[in-house]
Amino acid sequence: MGSSIDVSSITSLQWIGISAAAVSAVVHLVLGLGFIPHWMGFAFMVAVIGFGVGIVNVLRGSYLCETYLVGIPFVLGQIAMWIIFTRQEFLTDPLAIATIGLPEAIDKVAQVILLVVLVVLLRQQN
Repeated sequence: MGSSIDVSSITSLQWIGISAAAVSAVVHLVLGLGFIPHWMGFAFMVAVIGFGVGIVNVLRGSYLCETYLVGIPFVLGQIAMWIIFTRQEFLTDPLAIATIGLPEAIDKVAQVILLVVLVVLLRQQN
């Protein structure tokens, strides 16, 4: 467990995860600022903080197993909440995915990549 950032110890897979988390954090920040003062804007800011904490933990090499373990349901929750609150039509019409906008597409691709990376990293830890 480190207290400073040593980029030489970060693996390629971790960099992919950091990049995916950063993309999702930026999308949530931009969209969330547009929603404030609505409750959803604040929910987006909580997501930004969550992605940020995960990124910092990996960069510092701190609590890696715990970060991966918490990150998996966190990202799954992001995807589930997106469907529940904004895209319920996906539950009945899989072709509705063609209606999503570019920011949503970028965010969800980044989150799926992050999810896969987190699962692989967690398996490597154990």
